[in-house]
Amino acid sequence: MSTAVITGGTDGIGRGLAEEYLRRGYDVLVVGTSKTKGGMFARSAERAHFLAADLSRVSDNERLVAHLADRFPVIDVLVLGARYHRPARLVTPDGFESNFALFYLSRFLFSHGLASALGRAEAPVVLNFAGAGSQVPVRWHDLQLEQDYHGVGAMGHAARLNDLLGVHFVAQHPDIRYVLNHPGVVATSFAGEYDRATSAQVSHLRATGKSVATSVGQILPHLDPPGRNGLTAVMEGALVPLAPKWFGRGDAARLHETTERLLAELPR
Repeated sequence: MSTAVITGGTDGIGRGLAEEYLRRGYDVLVVGTSKTKGGMFARSAERAHFLAADLSRVSDNERLVAHLADRFPVIDVLVLGARYHRPARLVTPDGFESNFALFYLSRFLFSHGLASALGRAEAPVVLNFAGAGSQVPVRWHDLQLEQDYHGVGAMGHAARLNDLLGVHFVAQHPDIRYVLNHPGVVATSFAGEYDRATSAQVSHLRATGKSVATSVGQILPHLDPPGRNGLTAVMEGALVPLAPKWFGRGDAARLHETTERLLAELPR
C-alpha cells in the first residue's frame, strides 16, 4: 500500500491532491488545524486519516514527524502545503516570525525528518508549494522580518527560502525527487487574516482564480513517475530553469546551517 502525507491537506490544492491519491488507492494522511474539515476528510474513506497540529510550533512538528515515521515506515509522497497569511507580524512562542515558522521551518522539519521513510519508497517525491524561482531577495540580515514587515511580502520571502530548502535537500538526498511548485492564482480559501484592502483583492482572486482541479492537473505530471531525478521547479505547470542565481548551492547551504543553528538554540 502506497502512502501520501499532506500538510495543509484539509482545504484547497492540498485537499484536491489528497482526494486524488485516495482515488489511486493510497493511504492518505492530512495534517491541519481544522478538526471539522479534517474529520470530514477522515470519514470520507477507510484509507483517509487526519491529524490536528499547530505546525508553527517546532514541538508539534517534531512530535508529528516522529509519529509519522513510526506509523508509516515507507512514505511515497510528501506534500508540504501549510501556510497562513497575517497582515501584521506575529512571533510564535518559539520566537520565530510566523511565516518563517509555518511556511518554511515546518517544511524543513518535515522533509528532513521523513527523509528515511521517503528513501524506502520505490519512487519517492516531495512536493513543496514554494517560490519556484521567485526573484525575491533573501533578507539574510533579517530572516525574521523585524523590519518593514508586509504580509504578502512575508509569504513571498518564505517561499523563496523554500526554494533553497529544495536545493539543499536534493544535495543531501539525491534519490528523492523534489518538486517546487508555484500554482499561480487558484480559487481556494486563501487561509489567513486580511486587512480591508487585501480582503477586497482576495475576493477578486477567489472569483477569477483557476479551479483547484485545474491546478492539481497541472502539477500531477511532475509528481508521477517516471519523473526527473533531483530538483524540479514548476510554475503553473511549466518548468522553471534552475538558474544558479536563485537556486545556488552556496545560499542553500548557508540557509541550512542557519536553520540548524536556530533550532539548536531553542530551549528544550
